[in-house]
Amino acid sequence: MKLGLAALLCLSSLVWLSECTPPTCYSRALDLSKEIMMLLDKIHTSHRTKTCAEILPAIFLDVHNSCITTKLRDFLYVVLNHPNQYCREKPRMVLLKRKIQNLYSIITRICYRDLVFFTDDCQAIDTGNTSPYYAEDRLQLLQEDR
Repeated sequence: MKLGLAALLCLSSLVWLSECTPPTCYSRALDLSKEIMMLLDKIHTSHRTKTCAEILPAIFLDVHNSCITTKLRDFLYVVLNHPNQYCREKPRMVLLKRKIQNLYSIITRICYRDLVFFTDDCQAIDTGNTSPYYAEDRLQLLQEDR
């Protein structure tokens, strides 16, 4: 009985310690982009902030896209310079501004050389539709030639 209790205590302490590891730059950027997307969804659907969201451009964050820095900078400019003062002071809009500023500083300063970009499809950040990779396009062209 004591051995089982000691094993359970040891196992639970290992699980607790494994959750205490600090996030990497990549994991923090990925988590923050997901948080921003969820917050944007709430802003667009909430009756309190729906009018504030009308001015915001559509954005689909992908930390693997090299265009994310310019798109985040432009989106942050729109949020900071919202034409309605009332919207700028809404708690969700203030939270959105802070999260975007954090993600932008993580990508451009803190993790500048740590992130790896797999694509440079700027249209995908605006629309959410990713274009196929060059290898897939090339394979399709080769198959059509046959």
